Amino acid sequence: MCGITGVMLFDESIPDMHVLKRMTDVIVHRGPDDSGFWTEPGIGLAFRRLSIIDIKEGHQPLCNEDESVWITFNGEIYNYKTLRSQLTDRGHIFKTHCDTEVIVHLYEEHGEECVKYLRGMFTFAIWDRRTRHLFIARDHFGIKPLYYHATGSYFVYGSEIKSLLASGEIRRSIRPESLLSYLTFQYVPEPDTMFEGIQKLPPATTITVRPDGTFRLRKYWDPMFEPVKRSLEQDIEELRERLRDSVTHHMVSDVERGCFLSSGIDSTAIAAHMRAIEPIRTFSVGFEGANNETIIARETAAALGTEHYSKVITEKEFFDAIPAAVWHQDEPVADPSAIALYHVAELASEHVTVVLSGEGADELFGGYRIYREPGALRALEWLPPGLKRTLHQLFAKLPEGMKGRSYLMRGTTPLEERFLGNAKIFTEDMKGEVLRVSADLLRNYKNPVQIAGEFYKKTAHLDPVTRMQYIDMNLWLPGDILMKADKMTMAHSLELRVPFLDKELFELARRIDVGNRIAGGTTKYVFRKAMQGIIPDPILNRPKLGFPVPLREWLKGPHAGRMLEEIRASGIDSFVHMGEVERMIKLHRDGVQDSSRRLWVIYMFALWHATYLQEQPKSAFAAV
Repeated sequence: MCGITGVMLFDESIPDMHVLKRMTDVIVHRGPDDSGFWTEPGIGLAFRRLSIIDIKEGHQPLCNEDESVWITFNGEIYNYKTLRSQLTDRGHIFKTHCDTEVIVHLYEEHGEECVKYLRGMFTFAIWDRRTRHLFIARDHFGIKPLYYHATGSYFVYGSEIKSLLASGEIRRSIRPESLLSYLTFQYVPEPDTMFEGIQKLPPATTITVRPDGTFRLRKYWDPMFEPVKRSLEQDIEELRERLRDSVTHHMVSDVERGCFLSSGIDSTAIAAHMRAIEPIRTFSVGFEGANNETIIARETAAALGTEHYSKVITEKEFFDAIPAAVWHQDEPVADPSAIALYHVAELASEHVTVVLSGEGADELFGGYRIYREPGALRALEWLPPGLKRTLHQLFAKLPEGMKGRSYLMRGTTPLEERFLGNAKIFTEDMKGEVLRVSADLLRNYKNPVQIAGEFYKKTAHLDPVTRMQYIDMNLWLPGDILMKADKMTMAHSLELRVPFLDKELFELARRIDVGNRIAGGTTKYVFRKAMQGIIPDPILNRPKLGFPVPLREWLKGPHAGRMLEEIRASGIDSFVHMGEVERMIKLHRDGVQDSSRRLWVIYMFALWHATYLQEQPKSAFAAV
């Protein structure tokens, strides 16, 4: 696991080594073990390394035999030994035993199609001296992040936005449309970021930058579901086999490894498979109260026979960690569980360098409770679209909080407008009230329904649950789940691996019929059945808690006042109506309405603004 960054200068000048060093120094947490640089006219590659595989020989940037192809790489390739053997048979000569060099020779053999052969998590940048092209790729699911900024004179990229900002070439400003999207999703959907002019490379996408400054984006894979009718027994047998294979591959490393362990079956399944291979350490955090995950995780660890470590996070520890978490996230991601993840990563980093975790299982196998909604609303499905619209307008006039109103409103709202992913914080009307934004921008920006609509168009032939999963695979998973997972673990120089997000396992998941995914209101039905005999029975059907942060109660206490003070001091009053924020806090503290999630979205934006937009960058790329 590493951090990569670099710059391509179209005037063929040599990048300034001091600037490249600044760009890597700011991401030292991603790679405290080593650094490396390589420059020539027009290009500068820079690298920070966290040593996991081939600790002695894995220095980067790395090249092929004749130095015509150079690479910096962040991630892990789990099938690298098989690929290495195939490439050796074709005459390629290796000088290291690391997975990085496999990508170099794979590129020599297959060019830009090399990404199709890789099984793992990755972002990498390849400089081809023969064509003078810069080729950058991101993994299938978007496990590893990559950001870039392009102008007519240069192209700069990095594993984190802070590397781009450290170049001193980018004027920091907010992209207003991103702020509007963020208020709905609680993150900025790719390819945009909260920064004007900085973009994320989407999952399963490559970018090729040419010496004339033009570049081409190409999507090489799509996580599309194609359900087929098969017996439950067939799916169970294959799921067991493929998950076992994925966990085995994800355990390859030359350093200590462990597993995050929560109250749910996803991390328990990973831990159980790891424990069947070797003794392991597991890690959990929780909060005081009825839903303290450490109590359940401790029972699970005892049943599995792991060496377990846990921590109960106090309210003070939670809020004290927020500034560091905000800095590491690069842009606001208003998921409160990110702070819990920050703490469990800190705990694990004291004992291991690699952890496996259960991210992705819900998206692949239909695990979120919201996926039961289409079944619950089936009684209203038969209504013609026109009648639904009319009834929706009538139901909207019913008093807020009236029993049955929510059901009727949801049942008469098209899926494409009802479900935009696992978070839908502010409505468009609310945005107009809380933001200082023109009515014209609010009417004409690419709104969340339109963003999700691009993915809904591709799934018109599928059932509602599968369509919802596809939305989450493309929005929620990379934008929230994987972004916070990468940033919060890398903050502690800890490599996180996610065995559920394995392209071989997904080839099975995409074919599982919805009837085997959700049955009788039971989510992840086939997965639960497949884990019988692997996960202890008392744990198997326990409901998922998912880092239940007691934010609602905390924001009724003293921290509500502290939050308001920090929002006021953050400089966002030109974007946000402070009077509306004060009203939300008062209503929440008085118990009139639960505004905790909306307040958290505003708070994370405020802290991000104070962290990243108070100072303007300086310096330049080219050496004097």
